[in-house]
Amino acid sequence: MKLRILSIIGVSVLVALLPHALKAQTDAQLAQYYEVPSFYNPSAIGMTDFVRIRGGARLQWLGIDNAPRTFLGVADMPFKLGKHRLGVGVNVGQESIGLYKSLNMGAQIAYSLNKLGGRWSFGLQLGFYDQAFKGSEVYIPDDDDYHEGTDDAIPTSDIHGTAFDLAAGVWYTHKWFYAGVSCTHLTSPTITMNAESAAGGSETSSERKYQFQARRTLYFTAGCNIPIKNTLFEIAPSLLVKSDFGFTTGELTARARYRKMFSVGVGYRWNDAVIATLSADIKNFFIGYSYEYATSAIRQASSGSHEVFIGYSVKLNLGEKNRHRHKSVRIM
Repeated sequence: MKLRILSIIGVSVLVALLPHALKAQTDAQLAQYYEVPSFYNPSAIGMTDFVRIRGGARLQWLGIDNAPRTFLGVADMPFKLGKHRLGVGVNVGQESIGLYKSLNMGAQIAYSLNKLGGRWSFGLQLGFYDQAFKGSEVYIPDDDDYHEGTDDAIPTSDIHGTAFDLAAGVWYTHKWFYAGVSCTHLTSPTITMNAESAAGGSETSSERKYQFQARRTLYFTAGCNIPIKNTLFEIAPSLLVKSDFGFTTGELTARARYRKMFSVGVGYRWNDAVIATLSADIKNFFIGYSYEYATSAIRQASSGSHEVFIGYSVKLNLGEKNRHRHKSVRIM
């Protein structure tokens, strides 16, 4: 029964919504982070001569009601302004956990230059972070020992709020490896949500405010290609580490790629899950799938997590001056 109560009321109430400001991690954890680096780092755009589009979904902890669900899309392209090369991109991510839903949208721009044997990119993302909670659907069983039906910490009407959001990063691409550092939610925005009365109007004398503070989160990403001599195979290890200065986690992935088109890999997320991945990149079309099996106690209630990405790339002609171009190691 207690697991059912947790899944119904969810992290939405216990973590996200209290009368005072709280801090919590806000960016979705993706098993295929290496396919959508601009989701975490706005400088990872415009690094190839392609318009690149990626979209996907993550279904976490199947078997548990109201478990996290993530949908996201990223797109980027390079362009030239005089002699300078820039990149532009967009980033959209939506996540739901129980009655709680968040939406993060941003426009990205990056400036790149060739130095130290590779290409450096400096990026910025401007956007907004949106939070919503379906208080009208809160259900607390009569035998709940932890909450009362009149608990003021739990809103009984739908609430919603939006705040300006900012991210920045640096990315370096070499012929054989890449690395990037970024920070999302730079201003650590606080989202204020005002409860509405049952009649739909704003409460006056008894108005309640609920606040959510997005944690400033630091990311480090790195990866490389290791060709296997005299074969059409290569090994592509990669790493993602993130920290909100209160909680730190990391993920290590190793993929084997054949003819730069087909790949299979395994990964491990620290104290969380083991991961298996498959992908294909054929004639500008991409599809990738990953399965996660939890290594924590959550495995007793869940059959695992699934993640699917699809994408498409369009070649651009940036002129003769770009004939000695660098390509992202992910699509070389």
